Parts: sequence; C-alpha cells; structure tokens
Amino acid sequence: MKPIGFWFAHLHQALESSLDRVLATESLTRRHWQVLNTADSEALKPFGDLRETIADLRVRGWIDDNGLTEAGRAAHLRLKAEVGEFRSRVTDGISDDEYRTTVGVLERMAANLARE
Repeated sequence: MKPIGFWFAHLHQALESSLDRVLATESLTRRHWQVLNTADSEALKPFGDLRETIADLRVRGWIDDNGLTEAGRAAHLRLKAEVGEFRSRVTDGISDDEYRTTVGVLERMAANLARE
C-alpha cells in the first residue's frame, strides 16, 4: 500500500489537470475560476498574488471595479455548471459519509502539521 502522501499528491495533480481541462474551453486556469467564483477579496488572500489573473478577467470584460460584469455573471453561471459536473465525476461512487470522513481525516492531518 502506498502512503497517504503519495495518494494526496497524486489526487491533487489529477484534480488540477482535470479541472484545467474543464476550464480550457474558455482558456482559463483554476485561479481564474477561484477569482470568478469569489467576490470577497479576503477569501482570495490564501491564493497569493492574483494580479495577472484579475487583469486577464478585466480584459475579458468579466470583472470591473464593481465586481462581476453582466458578461462575467454569464460566464460564471456557465462555468459553475461545468465545475459542478466535474466535482460530481470526481466523487462518483463515493457516499456522502465516505466523502465527509475523508475530508475530516485530511483536515485533522493538516491541523496536526500546523502545530509543528
């Protein structure tokens, strides 16, 4: 049996590349999705410097100084459906209890490491 670190890294890479394929139809990255999906600047702090991503979304006409534009809201709704389908594929065959247990274990492991 491979250690959890292997599976965590493997799953992280698989999630990233699979979501990138979902968003590729719009020439977007996961960071674009996170900015588009989150209007609260405090919520974006963990993602680091997003100036290039925000600039790209401005060029697309999806955000302006007031937040999402009409085109941005339309793109967000379209992508929200695609990302929802992606998330459903990822958890296919996994019960809600199994998912909650897995996330709970990963949260506790992260908390254990945060205490170091």
